[in-house]
Amino acid sequence: MRNLLRLIVPEAMPISHKERLRSASGALIGIFVTGLLGHLAVGSGAALPALIAPMGASAVLLFAVPSSPLAQPWSILCGNIVSALVGVSVALLIPNPFVAAAIAISLAIAAMMALRCLHPPSGAVALTAVLGGASIHDLGYGFVLWPVAGNSIALLALALLFNNLSGRRYPHAFRPQPASHGTKDPAPIQRIGFSSADLDDVLKEFDQVLDIDRDDLETILRRTELRSYRRRATHLDCASIMSRDVVGVAPDDALKTAHALMRNHHFKALPVTNDNAEVVGIVTQTDFLDKASWTGGRPTIGLLQRIRLIFSGRSAPNGTVKDIMTAPVKTVSPKTPIEDAIIILAEQGLHYLPVVDDNNKLAGIISQSDVMVGMLADKAENND
Repeated sequence: MRNLLRLIVPEAMPISHKERLRSASGALIGIFVTGLLGHLAVGSGAALPALIAPMGASAVLLFAVPSSPLAQPWSILCGNIVSALVGVSVALLIPNPFVAAAIAISLAIAAMMALRCLHPPSGAVALTAVLGGASIHDLGYGFVLWPVAGNSIALLALALLFNNLSGRRYPHAFRPQPASHGTKDPAPIQRIGFSSADLDDVLKEFDQVLDIDRDDLETILRRTELRSYRRRATHLDCASIMSRDVVGVAPDDALKTAHALMRNHHFKALPVTNDNAEVVGIVTQTDFLDKASWTGGRPTIGLLQRIRLIFSGRSAPNGTVKDIMTAPVKTVSPKTPIEDAIIILAEQGLHYLPVVDDNNKLAGIISQSDVMVGMLADKAENND
């Protein structure tokens, strides 16, 4: 009996109660407001429906699984509109409702896959156009504009607002890739284990639509791989390998001052701290190359970076470190295992990590070289 239940009932998803509440609350608000807007738009005595049933299925995707490729804005808008067009056209051409329904859903799926806007609730939209009765048939192609397009736009707008206000990024944003060096070498995270080409080949062999973004899948697999390495790795912490006599700069220090410090000490990065020694950013050689202009051998703020600062809402540039520093900055604590630091460095393509205490005050800094040397030294001790 237990084995039978395992076949029928799926394993519980590792989702927090907070996430479950957020999904349910989002759907409640989304459907209620969409229906209310529909009622205001068509009036109480109108023959037009204020809200159609497929929006309930769309709400499940937009509020419960907003990272799914099936829940993205292009999917819901294009999928619902295209399926409505298909459904209305088939209903006009084929009088038999069952034959029309089968052909409508088949053509809708084919069209959505061709247009890369697969959205499961759109199948119900196509069937509604065929089986919705006289009131829907009387609308003709007007059904595409209302209620399909109207409901879809309203629900999507609410999903955009709710998801972003509640801490989700929607539309689903891809994780930023580490900066390319312009060579044939893959990123550090791709030099261990499987390659991106390996994953692409497996997906081609699998030859099925997956309800997960391809890049998300790769990220999950690489994190799993890194955690496997971490389980088998050494157990030093960052305090044992970090540089403690750290040279830093203040946000209001001149660019030429920071550049002189990096050149004189042969540093490639400087932590940026405020008056309380709290880390507020980091300035690197890449920041000087990408964000600063050079005049007479001295770094200045060029036009492009001034425009970036204006659009980001930062204060007017005055040729100081805060104009080019990377903020916020990823940090670790002295107690962070170096295995965790390796994951951060590898996943985000970083070369340096400031080490901060419990009060976010600068305690040291670690580099990729520090991590490598620490691991080799610890391995040598274990072998002895």
